[in-house]
Amino acid sequence: MSKGNTQQSKNSQDELNVRLDKWLWAARFYKTRSVARDMVQGGKVHYNGQRTKPSKIVEVGAVIKLLQGVDEKVVTIVKVLDKRQSAPIAQTLYQETQASIEKREANAIARKNNSFFAPHPDRKPDKKQRRELLKMKSS
Repeated sequence: MSKGNTQQSKNSQDELNVRLDKWLWAARFYKTRSVARDMVQGGKVHYNGQRTKPSKIVEVGAVIKLLQGVDEKVVTIVKVLDKRQSAPIAQTLYQETQASIEKREANAIARKNNSFFAPHPDRKPDKKQRRELLKMKSS
């Protein structure tokens, strides 16, 4: 009976003592722990509004601001796990703030609209077209 209690208390201790880089990896924000560590060390991840080290122990209720690609997310830790699980389980580890969701959607719309004004050509210019472009730029 005491053996079961010891195992149960050990599990709760493991859940409480999870490093920030390991939690970010388990929550599937970054593909590897080393990428998560590099992002934290590079100042791309803020824990409760401050830069921190990858070894910071995470707590439930903490607010994490992170960059993921071109998007910036602000999430609150709901659950702490140290093992990488499937994506649906990983999404239960955090709750993204409403302001963060709205900002990401607005940025996505802005990026989409910007691509309309700077379209990419269907193919590369040939030699004659490149010469004409260089003439226009130099004059």
